[in-house]
Amino acid sequence: MKLRWQFGLIAGVFLAIFTLYPQFKLIYQRGDQWQGHYAYNDIDEVAYAAYVRALIDGRPRKNDPYTGRDDSVETPQPESLFSIQFAAPYTIVIPARLLGIGAPTAMTAAGALAGFFAALAAFWLIARLTASSWFGLAGSLVVLVGGALAAGEGAISEMAGGGFAYPYFPAFRRYVPSMPFPFFLAMCALVWLLLNTENARRRVIYVALASFCFAYTVFSYFYTWTTAAAWLGCVAAVWLVARPEGFGKDLKWMLGLGAGCLASLAPYAYLLSKRGETMDNIQLLVRTHRPDLNRVPEFISLVVLVMLAAGVWTKVIELKARSTLFAISFALVPLVVFNQQIITGRSLQPIHYKVFIGNYVALLALVVTIGILARQVFVEKALYSKIACAALALAAVVWGFVECQYTSRPLDEANVSRDEAVPVARRLEEFARTDADPHRTTVLHYGFESDDLPTIAPQNLLWTRHQHVFAGLGWEESKERYYQFLYYMNLDEYQLENQLLHGDFISTIALFGWGRHTDRLTTEAKPLTYREVAAEARRYGEYCRNFSLRQASNPKLSYLVIPENVQIDLTNVDLWYERDSGERIGKYTLYKLKLKGE
Repeated sequence: MKLRWQFGLIAGVFLAIFTLYPQFKLIYQRGDQWQGHYAYNDIDEVAYAAYVRALIDGRPRKNDPYTGRDDSVETPQPESLFSIQFAAPYTIVIPARLLGIGAPTAMTAAGALAGFFAALAAFWLIARLTASSWFGLAGSLVVLVGGALAAGEGAISEMAGGGFAYPYFPAFRRYVPSMPFPFFLAMCALVWLLLNTENARRRVIYVALASFCFAYTVFSYFYTWTTAAAWLGCVAAVWLVARPEGFGKDLKWMLGLGAGCLASLAPYAYLLSKRGETMDNIQLLVRTHRPDLNRVPEFISLVVLVMLAAGVWTKVIELKARSTLFAISFALVPLVVFNQQIITGRSLQPIHYKVFIGNYVALLALVVTIGILARQVFVEKALYSKIACAALALAAVVWGFVECQYTSRPLDEANVSRDEAVPVARRLEEFARTDADPHRTTVLHYGFESDDLPTIAPQNLLWTRHQHVFAGLGWEESKERYYQFLYYMNLDEYQLENQLLHGDFISTIALFGWGRHTDRLTTEAKPLTYREVAAEARRYGEYCRNFSLRQASNPKLSYLVIPENVQIDLTNVDLWYERDSGERIGKYTLYKLKLKGE
């Protein structure tokens, strides 16, 4: 079948619009006051943007933008999630450096391009499997727009009275999983082509390209590549059981593909063996053999398997048809990724499979199944099928804008505040030009926008919420820097204890980790006990009582940023540092600090 690529381009344009919607909204809200910042779709994007900025600045792959520590012969750094998953950020950074654009613009463009190419890849895959470009258009929009819905989240949660509408088009969080997602879909399409051609030369090309796509996911995002591996395993298993015509030749080429994919896992395993301790602290690995069968993507998969069984029983489709086997393989993936711990004994934040990839694979299985069940209708009633596909595509677009409106609202205020904070970051960037080592110059920033600072300015931070995701700090040092952060606020141990007892999530994640704040990330979340809180407060109190010049100078502060709406007692700052008169920049006051006695 000859594909009508213009349909794929239409889907791509809509996905690009959806990914850019928060940006358009921010520009509209700010008007002439817009400072050029990118609108984030997820609060974790700030850490990814900080890493992109560091790479644009020419810093090494193993860098920590939040502490300013770079890998060198004198100060070797361990691997982090960011340095191991380097393919996606370098895909953004290399063009950004060539074009001379900054991290905010690069992040904005990356999301739009990821949406566009994911739609194109999804169209390619679905149209090939169902032999219909019209259905490829509708199906690609349904899959990519319906991701949050297929996870049981997004706009539907608020519309159903469940509260918070989150997340915003989860597959397009930048730069992961957005960047590797099109490669995952392209890999699936290439495997389909591999198993549906007799031309040996083409098969070699398809194996090479599919292996490359798999390698890209390996060095981009853990949950994408493990899902890709699970799907390849499901394809092989289904082929072994069903043994379709030409099975022997297919098996030989699948073994070649398997070898090509395994080749990328050896260097990945080496990098993983060099990881820092903080990487294990934040991953919340759970050792369990308990099945996990209560996820929306799994429910969708079970429905798909029933539909396929009914189609085979009624002889609408053939069990050994390659399209049927592909649909089965997609339907099995969510069941595998959510329950692999039954065999491995290890479960690693399965929520990420639910939100970022398993939901899309389940929806892909459903769309493909509907397409192959209705294939005869596409032929016999071409006009009506085109009308139906157009209506389905229109419904998907409408739902896309519903998702845009509902799930962008929770971050509107934060995006405006982040854009308002850009001028003070630019001022720090100006100061950096005269600093001998700006990356090791430390800022004490009391705004929630501190996470964003390394995206605009090169200085590091005493403490900020996403600091622990990099490998520059060990867990104990990270806690000590948070103690120091609180000490400079003149917060005593009783106030800290009260904050922890009343569920302050920032203090909880800083002192006890993400797994103690919410049960969303781990199946074995445990709430804080009074004893734990009291003990932590005592340790902090002891730290404050013994605070000395050694703590005050490690790290040595150079700048202090305070938002106008934050009231802070700076007595402890003034004990150790001399402040200048301060510079008012928008809604912030920026002070230069000098350690007393220097």
